[in-house]
Amino acid sequence: MRYRLFKADNRHLLVSFRRPNGVVTTRTWNHSGEEKKVSRLQRKTTLSRIECARSKQVGLNAETKKGVGIEPTGEIFLLTFTLIGRFCRDVRGIAPERLRLEQIDVSLVEAFLDYLERERKSSPRTRNQRLAALHAFFRYVQAEEPARMHQCQKVLAIPLRKHARPTVNYLSKEELAEILAQPDLQTPEGRRDAVLLSVLYDAGARVQELVDLSVGDVRLDPPAQLRLLGKGRKMRAVPLMGNTVQLLRKHMQENHLDRPEQFDKPLFQNAHHERLTRSGIRYILHKYVVLAQSRRPSLNRTVSPHTLRHTKGMHLLQSGVSLDMIRDFLGHVDAKTTQIYARANLEMKRKALEKISEPPSVQTIPCWQQNKDLLDWLHSL
Repeated sequence: MRYRLFKADNRHLLVSFRRPNGVVTTRTWNHSGEEKKVSRLQRKTTLSRIECARSKQVGLNAETKKGVGIEPTGEIFLLTFTLIGRFCRDVRGIAPERLRLEQIDVSLVEAFLDYLERERKSSPRTRNQRLAALHAFFRYVQAEEPARMHQCQKVLAIPLRKHARPTVNYLSKEELAEILAQPDLQTPEGRRDAVLLSVLYDAGARVQELVDLSVGDVRLDPPAQLRLLGKGRKMRAVPLMGNTVQLLRKHMQENHLDRPEQFDKPLFQNAHHERLTRSGIRYILHKYVVLAQSRRPSLNRTVSPHTLRHTKGMHLLQSGVSLDMIRDFLGHVDAKTTQIYARANLEMKRKALEKISEPPSVQTIPCWQQNKDLLDWLHSL
């Protein structure tokens, strides 16, 4: 279930709606608690305004405070308001369909953030993501309803939680090769997983970008490329290497995805011929990382799909590709995001220092055992 901000009779409600078979059902209530009918045009207009505003917030209102950059995506918006609905229902005793905008004040938001850390054991980074989505939402509210500016400003004044910035987790070429060698190519599932992991690394794709891939997003004729839909609904094309192109061609032929009528079908499907989920891709990768750990003990650490994205960025940098090209390849909005690879590459730092500095001349420390005068003096004591 999702929630939308809806205005009716000068009251703002977070309205629940479902999408059974593509049909949107919207409900609101009057002051007496009776359900009111909303015209189709009014519902469509209101939801369109919310979608438009959310898209603007996602694209333009990335939050940056003291080195912490957070860009709330549509998935973060959805999950944040889903969690708020559960929090209000389970902790505050407020049914989600009766939750009004004026009830989401600074005290409720602070209690919600404490609930995330205490009950759900969320990390500071996750807490900041939820807060960034709320900040973006209340920026929109204060622009649309100036009468609620004081309420919005109090929520916007809640600071992000400081946390240590983790180092970039990436794989060496040997570790990556070991993982890619694990799928069993004698089974259809193993062949699918081999192609999936190869595309995940070769395209440097985010896991959601891989989930959203359809057959029509693949071009195997020269120049071979993938069309990825990234953050902020921004489309980018990434080139594919020859080995990955061959794997993709065999995958599409085996699963009969090379036909024109399969244009909109998911490129990677589960056993039910449905689109894979993010958790499904994480499970697939984790399965092969565990198998590779016996031969590569260095893999005994957390390896996520985003690790393969970092690995691609680091390998490009080590190959001499400029940061600007890496930024465009990975779809980073801010060049500062790409600079994490330059800061994390210790081998390149060492080589750079060797080029600009000469080894210090260390003087030989005299050995007292080779000083005959000192030995004669000691024996005379």
